[in-house]
Amino acid sequence: MMIKSLFRISVSLGLIGIVLGIVMGIRQDFVLMPAHAHLNLLGFVTMFLSALYYRVVPEAAASALARYQAIVSVAGAVVFPIGIACVLVGGHDRFEPVVVAGALTVFLGMALFAVIVFRTCGQQRATPAAAEGRPRVLHYENPSRPGLRRDDLGEGSVRY
Repeated sequence: MMIKSLFRISVSLGLIGIVLGIVMGIRQDFVLMPAHAHLNLLGFVTMFLSALYYRVVPEAAASALARYQAIVSVAGAVVFPIGIACVLVGGHDRFEPVVVAGALTVFLGMALFAVIVFRTCGQQRATPAAAEGRPRVLHYENPSRPGLRRDDLGEGSVRY
């Protein structure tokens, strides 16, 4: 569930960032360019990459720390660009605490992600067939005999 949410949130923030860029281009007013860049980089790229890591390394996603990291990262990816936009439009003195809070939240999210990666990236996982030099073969279930794979019968294996 967490991985699916990270993918959906990252793509949604990416769409918002693209719309912001289009609006800036139409208006020829690029004051919000730093907010646009941070929204795309933190909201889309960083969160999408973390979701991909969690998908590839499921033991990383299974930890409670991963759920906290996802929540913190989403908060930072939203608050930091909003704070930057507020400073650019509304004034530095008035909105500086929002930027600082957002930046610290982003930093905490990345620090938590670093801990998760360092804990899980060296763990042994099954080696893909191609890495061992074995032919890659797709297997599928025989619908007429559940539990019996078609390749067990000598048919249904597809090399690719």
